[in-house]
Amino acid sequence: MSAVPSLDEDMEQGLVDGAAASPAVRRARAWLSRAAEPGSVAFWRFVEDAGPVEAVRRLRAGRAPDVVRAMVGARAEQDATPADLLRAERSGARLVVPEDDEWPGLLLHGLTVATSEEPDDPRHHSPRTTAPVPPLALWVRGPGRLDELADRSVAIVGSRASTAYGEHVSGELGHQLGERGWTVVSGGAFGIDAAAHRGALAADAPTIAVLACGVDRAYPAAHSALFHRIAEEGLLVSEWPPGAAPHKHRFLVRNRLIAALTRGTVVVEAAARSGAQATARRAQKLGRPVMVVPGPVTSAMSVGCHELLREAELGAVLVGSAAHVVQEVGRVGEGLADPPDRPSGPRDGLSDLACRVLDACPVRVGVGPERLAAIAGCDVLDVIRVLPALELADLVQWTGTGWRLRPPEQQTRG
Repeated sequence: MSAVPSLDEDMEQGLVDGAAASPAVRRARAWLSRAAEPGSVAFWRFVEDAGPVEAVRRLRAGRAPDVVRAMVGARAEQDATPADLLRAERSGARLVVPEDDEWPGLLLHGLTVATSEEPDDPRHHSPRTTAPVPPLALWVRGPGRLDELADRSVAIVGSRASTAYGEHVSGELGHQLGERGWTVVSGGAFGIDAAAHRGALAADAPTIAVLACGVDRAYPAAHSALFHRIAEEGLLVSEWPPGAAPHKHRFLVRNRLIAALTRGTVVVEAAARSGAQATARRAQKLGRPVMVVPGPVTSAMSVGCHELLREAELGAVLVGSAAHVVQEVGRVGEGLADPPDRPSGPRDGLSDLACRVLDACPVRVGVGPERLAAIAGCDVLDVIRVLPALELADLVQWTGTGWRLRPPEQQTRG
């Protein structure tokens, strides 16, 4: 078995071969995914300007800008890429890089545009936990192609401490969207996230869980079976290499990917302060639709949803079904939601004249056409013309001396 080339040897070769998705480029991005925490504007710009291979060489040689070297620190001297790539292979995962055809570049371009608006001075950059920075690489576990599944996808996010109402709505949305050929994207957490994933899986549809840890780890541990199913039928996605721990700050950084990888974000339940609200605001900054499911005004778990709906500048849309969601995220003219069914009544389809004659009919004592014409404000001939139709519709009856309304218990739907 041949020895694995050192990282420096691979980087030297990478400068020579120049292949877009060469092994050197892939290894460089694998190293970068562990060397620095994602979300930094300065670090992403450094890699973009230098290229992944040259960026690694400069960091290893101590020739990178101070602000960038400070983000890497002691990791510059370490190389865990052989172990990371082997661990990924053993868990059925792979590293997808921007140089690959599978890279969802069109969706993630929104992050690139947003990052270009950041100031030049690193001191004025957005905080790493909220900065709209594109990922340098993505570790992916599952059979589907990331670009294809993300192309028709919707994010469903919400509270971990969800109510039975929220979980029911989330599961129904996930199932109905899956039936319509849409991929459900969420964060794999307790509550709304898990309900959305399970709803999609119940429809035999793929779903994507964007994680804040390695794709070979189950967090929360109780979702081990759920993640196993997602990896079989959908995708587990993470910016962090295999084995990475789910540190708290990583969840905040992760949320931008949920917003960026989808056509729109649906918030089902959210407390007054929640990660779901942050994901919705990130989606709005990327120009993606923000949709909100309302809840009871007495529920603390719906306070955040109602606040999102009240923010005029956010432009959030109230949705109550998958049809509403598809109408917002679908291409122009596609997936228009049908109007809600309305109960039909006996007056449906009646002309204005027929309605006026019907309103003129008394309840108990029958009256003649002349009296009905005077009350309805029309000619006697008009009354005589519409009365047979009203009688056929079981709305009026002849008493022998005149016309009156048919008693409700005798009416049938016309």
